[in-house]
Amino acid sequence: MSIDKHHTIFIGNTAVGAEHPPFIIAELSGNHNQQIDLALAMVDAAAAAGAHAIKLQTFTADSMTLDVNSADFVIQEKNNLWHGASLHGLYAKAATPYEWHSVLFERAKAQGMLAFSSPFDASAVDFLAELDVPCYKIASFELTDIPLITKAASMGKPLIMSTGMASLSEIELAVNTAKSAGCQDIILLKCTSTYPAQPSNTNLFTLPHLREAFNCQVGLSDHTAGVGVSVASVALGANVIEKHFVLDRQAGGVDAAFSLEPAEFKMLVDETERARQALGEVKYGGSDVEQESKQYRRSIYACENIQAGELFTEQNLRVVRPAFGLAPKYWQAVQGKHAKQDIPKGTALNWTHVDYS
Repeated sequence: MSIDKHHTIFIGNTAVGAEHPPFIIAELSGNHNQQIDLALAMVDAAAAAGAHAIKLQTFTADSMTLDVNSADFVIQEKNNLWHGASLHGLYAKAATPYEWHSVLFERAKAQGMLAFSSPFDASAVDFLAELDVPCYKIASFELTDIPLITKAASMGKPLIMSTGMASLSEIELAVNTAKSAGCQDIILLKCTSTYPAQPSNTNLFTLPHLREAFNCQVGLSDHTAGVGVSVASVALGANVIEKHFVLDRQAGGVDAAFSLEPAEFKMLVDETERARQALGEVKYGGSDVEQESKQYRRSIYACENIQAGELFTEQNLRVVRPAFGLAPKYWQAVQGKHAKQDIPKGTALNWTHVDYS
């Protein structure tokens, strides 16, 4: 069964679907560097850039991992942005304090934006429910946390789930779990769970397959640099774009390396909407607004003064712009024919000029 092109999901009062502007989420993550003033400034800047929503992450270091220094709990991959960091220390640095949530959500609301979060355990789901979030987001690394999905999906709100690293069977289990818990408004985000990600490993052709396989709206959680990958995703069906946001990459932040600054984020909002508008429909023959332009095609004109009875040749006729004369496809048909009347240079040739006798 194919998803209806006209299917719309409402996140709060915002319509999300193919017939609406891409829903752009500014992920604040831990780029606030534990400074509430910086976090508030990020909300304001995201609103000014045109973001439709901000997203937080609701966890504590203790709800994410154990405070243990064994190798299991230290990032070992040398190409990882956080190589050598302990998981507990990294999450402590990246966490958004619970007491900030209502302050940041209210600021977003005052700026005309939606605000929600990714919960990482059941208590975080309950906490966000008390703040009346318009939806819940499941992060890629939690897609296999079936109890968490069950809890979030049971809250009566739309569910956005990132699918980084997930196999088809893992996504199927997550979607079926959400539906069984009562959630029908599901949006799946294609995601590459490397930080930063490269365009070459983003595989956007997965988007239409993901949409058809699970009959869900789809989008992109984009960890690449720039906006090109996000813009391309819209052409392949993405209705939601999530990008990490930072005021100044040079000032740092746990996710700063793959985050967009305000001017870039505004470009993301503008260019993804241009991409959506450009999709249109399958259409040949020119659009309505192109009809007047057809006069600047080519046609056959007299390029010299031609006397009545004179032969038409390559010397006295030319195919030029504009298109008020005979179409170029009649070029051979008029060659060697006689002029029926005097034809001044610059005259658009038509059939009344041709003597067939």
